[in-house]
Amino acid sequence: MDETRNKPPASHAPASHPPASAITEWTDTYFKRTKEAVGKFGDKKVTYAIFMRRPVVCAPRLVIEWLEAVARERGFDLDIVLNYPEGKWVGAGEPILYITGSFYHLVDTETIILQKLGPACVGAYNAFTMCADLPKTAFLAMEARHCAGTEMEEMMAYAASVGSDRAKRKVGAKGFIGNATDATAHFFGQKKGMGTMPHALIGYAGSTVRAAEMFHETFPELPLTVLVDYFGREVTDALEVCRRFPGLAAQGKLAVRLDTPGGRFLEGLDPPGSYAVLERHAPHSIRGYRDETQLRYLIGTGVSAAAIHFMREKLDEAGFPAVKIVASSGFGPAKCRLMAEANAPVDIIGTGSYLPERWTETYATADIIEYDGEKRVKVGREFLFRK
Repeated sequence: MDETRNKPPASHAPASHPPASAITEWTDTYFKRTKEAVGKFGDKKVTYAIFMRRPVVCAPRLVIEWLEAVARERGFDLDIVLNYPEGKWVGAGEPILYITGSFYHLVDTETIILQKLGPACVGAYNAFTMCADLPKTAFLAMEARHCAGTEMEEMMAYAASVGSDRAKRKVGAKGFIGNATDATAHFFGQKKGMGTMPHALIGYAGSTVRAAEMFHETFPELPLTVLVDYFGREVTDALEVCRRFPGLAAQGKLAVRLDTPGGRFLEGLDPPGSYAVLERHAPHSIRGYRDETQLRYLIGTGVSAAAIHFMREKLDEAGFPAVKIVASSGFGPAKCRLMAEANAPVDIIGTGSYLPERWTETYATADIIEYDGEKRVKVGREFLFRK
């Protein structure tokens, strides 16, 4: 087998994939019938060009590892030319990679190739823009609960790591520092997933402070991040937790997590109060025209920019400047961009909202451009030919 050119570094764990023997159960039927016809009339060496119709960040590792495993199992030579290194920006319509090998052995892999490439590239693009817009904020990948199974979970965690690494290189961003599950922690250079408590623990404990005590007694060596929205007393409960753990608060080992639902304002805020908060801290963010969604991110219900500024004010006024603020709830690219414009003082964002919002944008396309070295492609796709 030829060595893959420009190949990204290997994963620490094998990519999930159906083995070669099971591909026929998961691929489009017309590829299976083409395979039978090629088997009857004779094989050819072909080259596929794979591209997308929108700008993305190149995230090809999982598909390359899968294809190499198929080639080993089936015993055919495979040559992959990666036109863009992992983490590189790719324009719409530009071939991301060329795959050359036996038509008979490659034809039924196309369905799975496209599944593994497109969503990862869009997820990486989204993760990059979020991290680049908020370079001083650390991110925690919490995509698992939003994924349709473990294969998608692996793909999206990988995508976040690729986009994060690009943001670190380009703008010195903190990027994604970890994720929520052990299985994909290796993509972020971690051995284990990260996280502290869900709302359920607070409900079980009966109070926010008691939940914090239970967690700290169980895991005394870990930093403490406490959800403070369960009882609708974000400020009150945050300050009570700080007073209960003054040592952790002073050492910067205590954080409060804002996850206020979109049906209400954070404790102490309303529309006029939210406007006043941003007038104090980021007046430029509310001067120009804003649509309804942008206004919600800035001064609306839920975890708004005003809510984060307000919580920071209350913590500082009470003498807890080292206590960190963690925010979650719908922090996708658009919300992160508004948080940046409002200079929201958020230390960590927990999010799975880098997942592609419009699945149609994740569709990758494959076309064969050479048959036994002869250039040939359907009319209109000549731009895919190798330069």
